[in-house]
Formats: sequence, structure tokens, C-alpha cells
Amino acid sequence: MVFNIREEERTIFRIIGDTAEEMGIPAFVVGGYVRDRLLGRPSKDMDIVCVGSGIELARNVAYKLRPVPRVVVYKRFGTAMFKHKGLEIEFVGARKESYRQDSRKPIVENGSLEDDQNRRDFTINALAVSLNNKMYGEIIDPFNGIYHLEQKTIKTPLEPTKTFSDDPLRMMRGIRFATQLNFEIEKHTLDSIAKNKNRIRIVSMERIITELNKIILSPKPSIGFKLLFDSGLLKLIFPEMTLLYGVEYKNGKGHKDNFYHTIEVLDNVARKTDDLWIRWAAILHDIAKPQTKRYNEKQGWTFHSHEVLGAKMVPKIFRRLKLPMDQKMKFVQKLVRLHLRPISLTKNDITDSAIRRLLYDAGDDIDDLMLLCEADITSKNPRKVKRYLSNYILVRDKLKDVEEKDKIRNWQPPISGEMIMETFSIKPSRTVGIIKNAIREAILDGIIPNNFEEAYEFMLKQGLELGLKSKKIHNSDVIQKNKI
Repeated sequence: MVFNIREEERTIFRIIGDTAEEMGIPAFVVGGYVRDRLLGRPSKDMDIVCVGSGIELARNVAYKLRPVPRVVVYKRFGTAMFKHKGLEIEFVGARKESYRQDSRKPIVENGSLEDDQNRRDFTINALAVSLNNKMYGEIIDPFNGIYHLEQKTIKTPLEPTKTFSDDPLRMMRGIRFATQLNFEIEKHTLDSIAKNKNRIRIVSMERIITELNKIILSPKPSIGFKLLFDSGLLKLIFPEMTLLYGVEYKNGKGHKDNFYHTIEVLDNVARKTDDLWIRWAAILHDIAKPQTKRYNEKQGWTFHSHEVLGAKMVPKIFRRLKLPMDQKMKFVQKLVRLHLRPISLTKNDITDSAIRRLLYDAGDDIDDLMLLCEADITSKNPRKVKRYLSNYILVRDKLKDVEEKDKIRNWQPPISGEMIMETFSIKPSRTVGIIKNAIREAILDGIIPNNFEEAYEFMLKQGLELGLKSKKIHNSDVIQKNKI
């Protein structure tokens, strides 16, 4: 296993090493940077540990660089960091940590390199490389971290119960590393995660969701979700998802296991996009199936309106998981609500009206919706998969044709509420909404074309039917005004 570093990184290491020599202290690059370089993975974060003052070392190193970077100091934590040539470099003095039972915040003391390596979460993150001249480039590996990298194994440096009890977030981190790197968690370590799972309750949801999102953004997120489920952590942090697990049978008829279906859909989406929020839509698309599950003698198992209830559940789940309550949440909610619409189009003759309504409701998110729907095909029957995908190709073609013809995506009806009120000399009222909705529905159903002239004439007819009198405005004048 070769420690591959770029020339600019080699230069910064030499400067750090020379500066540490001048200060008379040992300095090492440690942790994730070493792990990733040994694995040949890119890394922008670099952690430097010295047996002395990390803040003083950071300032002295920064002074030698050109341009001189701005050093940010965190006195409370005894750390300092700066950015240089695409790298974020953090400096800290070696430390020894101890923990109280009710907190994951450590009691910190100055320590040796050995103390610092002992406090690391996993053996593959406890590797250190010396930067001082005498031992430059020498790897200090007290827990066989290089061997575990070669064996693709996640293992704690100390007894795992102590490691996880001290800082329960390490359980999430272990599963995250296993997912990102496609490593196995060593059995004793994995058993200890299950044993200590309830300790996760002392960790803030913000820290938990940061790790969960990294799992979701991994190349194959299902690895992490299986580990979270099997260890019992998922039930504590995201109970709604565990309710998807299991198959119920009645009269010999069973439904699919919606937990494993969901993580398969998530993997399918992950192969197509790195977008976190489309991946969250995959996770939540069937989240309401447990609540809507019914058995019908003729149809078997049904989950009617699970997309409607699922969309209603999205804000509650986002709020509890401390996910953003903004447009990202609304995007996920929209995809959950609409995820059955394209499927229904493949089962019938596809009408322009149905396509218009889908384009109108999905807007700019139509392509992401179609991606989710195609990922939702998890049949093990190759002929079924081929047929479903062929149907979606037809839907995509029809979407393109109708969009080019009618320009419905992100469309607003050509007649505004203000124009209706002005034309009929009425105030804001239910009647205005009735006329406006009638115009919109007429265009979506293809009764009238999507243009101002036809919509204006339709508005006048609707007003007449409602007993309204319109201003005596010459139609061509109104049309010309609106074209301008």
C-alpha cells in the first residue's frame, strides 16, 4: 500500500516539518487524510497533530506561506485552521480524552501521540505519518490500521464498548465508513453497535443527520441502511422507515417487503444522480404504505392513497430529523405526491390532457420525477422491467411533444384574477376563483388552446353563465394590450 501525495502536499509537509523542528516539537499528519491517501482517494482535509501547541504551530506555518493565509483559531478546542491551495488544514495539540456517562463531550487534557491515537474512532483513522526530518514519512500504526485497510475492515482501536459508549456518534460513523468504502464492520465491533445502540439518544439529531446524509450520498446507500436496520439504530433515529419492513400474508397472498424495495429504489437513484434530495424522495416515496395497507379479496394487498398520506408525512419527518424546512422539503414532498402519476399513464391510452396536467403539476421537476419513477421498477422479472421501461420511454416522448406544442411546464393561465375583476367590475371573491379555475381546466383538458385570445373569449362566456356583465371593451384592444 503506497502513500500517494501530490507535489504541493509534499511541499506543505516539508514546511510543517521544518517549522515543528524549529519549535522543538514532533508533528504528524493523522486520520482521514492518511487513510484516503493510502486508499488512493482524494482528500481536501488535512489534520496535523503536534505534541505541543497546535495554534502556535499553525500561525508559524502560515507565516511562511505565500500568500499568507488567514488563520482561524478556536481557543476553546485548542485548534487552528487555514486554507491553502485547495486544502483545509487543521492543527491541534495531541490530547487525551475522558467522558462522562451522560455526555459525548470529552474532558480534554494534553497528551502524547499515543494518547491521541487511542482516542480515535477506528484503526484505519488512527494512522499517523511523521513530518519531522529524522522520521519524515514514517507511518506510526499501533493498531494494524494498514492491515485493516487491506482487509477492508472497520474495527475500533480499543474495546468497542468503550469507544461507542464514550462517543455514540462513532456508531453512525462506523456504518458511514463501511458504506462509503464498501468495507465490512468486524463482528465484535458490529455486535457492540447493537449492544450500545441506545446511547445514540444522547447525540443531537443535527449530528446524526449529518452522518445519515453521508450514508445516503454513498455510491450504494443500501449497505448503510441494512447495517442501521440490523443493528437497531434505524428504529431509534428513523422509526417510520423500519415500519416498512416485513411481509404479511393472507389467503396465500403476500406483498413485497417495502423496506428492501425502498433501499433498492434508493440504490437505483444513486446510480443516476448525486442529488441528495432526489435520494430522500426515493427513501420517502412509499413511507405511508404501512398506514394505508389493506387486504381486498379480489385485488389482494392494496396501499391506496399512500402517495397522498406520504406527502403529508414529509414535513413532519423533515422537522424531526432536522432537515431543511424550505424548498428542498417541498421538492421531496412534490415527488412523493406525484410518484404514481407517470405509472398510471403507462396503464392507459396516454391522452394529451393527462400529460398536460402532469407537466403543470410537476413543472421543472418533471425530469427528476421520471428518474424516480424509473428507479421504482424493482421487479426481478427482466421482461417486466423491459416492458415498464419501454412504457416510460413512450411517456417521456409524449411529455416532450406536448411541452413543445403547449408550453405547459411552469405555466400560468393567460387570464389573471385582476383581469377577471376588471372585466366584470367585481371585487375579490369566490366567483373570481371559479372563473380562473374554469379557464385553467379548459386549457389543461384541451377544450381551448393555450393562448390569450381563446382564454379571453372563454372567460366572457363563463361570466355570462354566472350572470355577470362585462365592460364594453373591444376584444382586439384587450388582446393587443396583453400582447404588449
